[in-house]
Amino acid sequence: MKSEKNRTGSRTIRLLTSLLAVMALVLSLAGTAFASEQAGTETPAAEKNGDIMILYTSDIHCGIDRGFGLAGLQQVRDTLEAQGYTTILVDDGDAIQGEAIGTISKGEDMVELMNDLHYDAAIPGNHEFDYGMDRFLELAEKAEYPYISCNFTKEGKTVFPSYLIKEACGKKIAFVGVTTPKTITNSTPSYFQNEKGEYIYSFQEDETGEALYTAVQKAVDDARAAGADYVYAMGHLGNEEVCHPWNYADVISHTNGIDVFLDGHSHDLDQVVMKNKDGKEVVRSACGTKLQAIGYSHISAEDGIVDTNIWSWPNTVSAPELLGIRNRVGDRVSEEIAELQQELGQEIAESAVLLTIDDPVEKNSDGSPVRVVRRAETNLGDLAADAVRVRTGAQIGIVNGGGIRQNLPAGKITNGDVLTTLPFQNKTCVIEATGQQILDALEWGAHALPDEFGGFLHVSGLTYEIDTRISSGCKTDSAKLLTGIEGERRVRNVRVGDEQLDPQKTYTVAGSEYVLLEKGDGQTAFANAKKIQGGLLDSQVLIDYLREDLEGKIGEAYADPYGQGRIRIIDDRD
Repeated sequence: MKSEKNRTGSRTIRLLTSLLAVMALVLSLAGTAFASEQAGTETPAAEKNGDIMILYTSDIHCGIDRGFGLAGLQQVRDTLEAQGYTTILVDDGDAIQGEAIGTISKGEDMVELMNDLHYDAAIPGNHEFDYGMDRFLELAEKAEYPYISCNFTKEGKTVFPSYLIKEACGKKIAFVGVTTPKTITNSTPSYFQNEKGEYIYSFQEDETGEALYTAVQKAVDDARAAGADYVYAMGHLGNEEVCHPWNYADVISHTNGIDVFLDGHSHDLDQVVMKNKDGKEVVRSACGTKLQAIGYSHISAEDGIVDTNIWSWPNTVSAPELLGIRNRVGDRVSEEIAELQQELGQEIAESAVLLTIDDPVEKNSDGSPVRVVRRAETNLGDLAADAVRVRTGAQIGIVNGGGIRQNLPAGKITNGDVLTTLPFQNKTCVIEATGQQILDALEWGAHALPDEFGGFLHVSGLTYEIDTRISSGCKTDSAKLLTGIEGERRVRNVRVGDEQLDPQKTYTVAGSEYVLLEKGDGQTAFANAKKIQGGLLDSQVLIDYLREDLEGKIGEAYADPYGQGRIRIIDDRD
């Protein structure tokens, strides 16, 4: 484990040892499972050893054949069951959106695959709502596993049960669901409103965090009163400072009674031990994204909770592909992927360069690329902003960095690549906005720097500078919506073409309805702006730009991964 900041060498060794052990198990049983299925038989049930293994996933984002893959997840579970463990499988949100299989089926194919895996419980992450509230509630009905969340309410009443108790090996294990209050702005705000624009759904997003802490504490206390021997929080809260006062550390430090906090949202792999409000140590475990890791918590019959950690798969080749894993879920995954290939495999452009969301040089401690699209200009941000401006004929194009999710490769670019890069299927529109509204929007987009922020704005037809030496003067309400800007501003020298932006002048601005009309990412600067043009989905706009305006060729104009110099960031080094 690590404390709040520091990972120990012994933990790294244990992780590697655990990985080797699990891979040995998977290898030993992969052939047996395949042979059994080919013969039409099932692996005989093992005698139970009295121990429980809770397995958890988070932020799968439809990466069904990435990392361990769903086939690898099933194999790990089958392996543990064959060794005599009783297993429980749960998910911490953001499963049904993120790649083409989710986009085309509006999440249904992913729910069906989770049904095939016999998930025991799941919580809604912020991206479960990306197809609209009605669609998510419809999918929740199709799920053969329950959704739980103690702080997701409609008109003051919880939409789903706050907790679930599973009985195994003579023990009662409670799972308490917690969904990030950032959902109100990270998803589309209008999904949580009635026809009058009034919020009828809530995630307990008060400014102090007390409403969230109270909801979590009540669920924990109720679960204990119902006889729970252990309480696991299933959180989609993350570790980001921008999520304060609602991140995992905030909740743990303001509650008691939670034994283990299984967390998602920020895509990290951190294993942390911290103290709750009573000074008792609580383990917080996160397992990254797209099945790069599987989380586990081992409850021993004799000693209780003895270990909570992750098994990682750091290879670019997925576990099912490398190890030749074949099983029921793997076959279903193969069928789903095959059905998508004809439509998704259609080539739309050829690129001479990699279009990126990552820093081309800087790496994380684990060697993975550092994502910069939410805090700095990139060539892919430029491309996406150019597409909405050129295709709509607006003077200015803007795209939020959080909506760009994947690199576009050098070489052949297909429909599937674009759908993976822009998976949210946001509608494009054009509005009339004053220069002052544009200035306010850019200021909000830059308020979190140097930290990441999904509302960071990439631009076309416009350039600007951000002085991060100036503290942000952006003010927000309890829902983290921009309410005003005070004091000196970070954004300066804003130019439209060759001319200085005029705060009194009206400009045409193209972008997604999510940002321009629906207050996505808390962006309210364009409130009451006049919509003058509707548009296609953002992915279709980019496809049309690549095919028609660039004539299927992405060339040297987009060669610099840091973009074309549209956004200059000034810091202490300047």
